Amino acid sequence: MNILEVKDVSKSFGGVKANQSISLNVEEGKIVGLIGPNGSGKTTLFNSICGTHPINSGSIKFYQKEVSTLPIPLVARLGLLRTFQQTHIYGKLNCIQNMIISAKSESTGLFSVFSKIPTTLNDKAEALLEFVGLYQKRLLRAGDLSFGQQKLLELAMALMNEPKMLLLDEPTAGINPTLINGIIDRLIRVNKDYGITLLIIEHNMRVIMSLAEEIFCLAHGELIAKGTPEQIKNNKNVIDAYLGTQ
Repeated sequence: MNILEVKDVSKSFGGVKANQSISLNVEEGKIVGLIGPNGSGKTTLFNSICGTHPINSGSIKFYQKEVSTLPIPLVARLGLLRTFQQTHIYGKLNCIQNMIISAKSESTGLFSVFSKIPTTLNDKAEALLEFVGLYQKRLLRAGDLSFGQQKLLELAMALMNEPKMLLLDEPTAGINPTLINGIIDRLIRVNKDYGITLLIIEHNMRVIMSLAEEIFCLAHGELIAKGTPEQIKNNKNVIDAYLGTQ
């Protein structure tokens, strides 16, 4: 079953065609990659899927429900969430407080961060921080974490919402190489242990080739290839897009 269906999606900014008639499907339970050179339209597509940029034409369905006209909060409530290239955290709050703010609960929000936290919610936050390796830093200000640790915190914050699908925008970019294998392992566990479908933008080919079961490649706002990692690695259009046509 397809959890996400993108059909003939186009998005322009003035005269710039960021996405042109892109169609792709993501099967529930899979880890799927989205690659392409800088400026190929990957992040624009993510923004369109999550409701940040309304599309000019086409259709985006999540569990067969049209979401292209929905505001971001409603898309998130359906279970479709994303992370960013630059982390979106609350730097002046500690890790636990960041987690509580992110919780999928009517009783949470800014006020609850500074009031008594329900034990079950606190336990859930601590368990997820332990899952991403930040339990020992749970009372540390989020702004004092390294960039890689902030990305792990953002992942844990997303998991607090119990998503059905996560769109991850360059989860290993700017991270110390010693942390990358740990992030790969955790993303595999997010998929296998939590049952969350992943669509990942990633420039690190080693990372995406080791994670994804299927990969889509964009160039100049268009979908130019799709297939298994092995097929993508040997696809002439993909090679030309990254290295240039001789």
